Amino acid sequence: MAASIEFFARDAASVAFDLIGAQLAVRGAGGRIVETEAYAPDDPASHSHRGPTARNASMFGPPGCAYIYRSYGIHLCLNVVCAPGHAVLIRALEPTEGLNAMAERRGTAEPRLLCSGPGRIGQALALAPGDDGTPFGSDGFDLRSGTALSADRILVGTRIGITRATDLPWRFGLRGSACLSRRF
Repeated sequence: MAASIEFFARDAASVAFDLIGAQLAVRGAGGRIVETEAYAPDDPASHSHRGPTARNASMFGPPGCAYIYRSYGIHLCLNVVCAPGHAVLIRALEPTEGLNAMAERRGTAEPRLLCSGPGRIGQALALAPGDDGTPFGSDGFDLRSGTALSADRILVGTRIGITRATDLPWRFGLRGSACLSRRF
């Protein structure tokens, strides 16, 4: 069952926590979400911090859409849009479907290396700039709730790979997952 608009139309930290364990697939390739990070409009590390621009327009669009941007001019990163200006970066997946296609795209069959990091996810799922703004539940973008997890199964820590608002505890991960992008 796909998540409802009401599920997404909340603050990013709540959605990021609740996405751990959900199933994500893009055109038949994907897996279980095991790591996320939240970004909000009052957060200086967020792309939405200075308001809408051509680059971040999807962050201010309808909840439940993909916000895809290029990081370091190389990697395409996948985010889930929440309330206006809020988005959740998908940091890591435990690959479960489309493994052969992902292995070919990534040049490795090692499951841990397929989707353990935002750039790896972009490559494994064959994301394209034109996918920005795509609603989940259409055009091969699928996001389904997973098995309910108890709060003690979810790790909470500070975000990584940023230089501002580094103290916010807005990184979430599945305890014991071998597919996390980095240790907590």
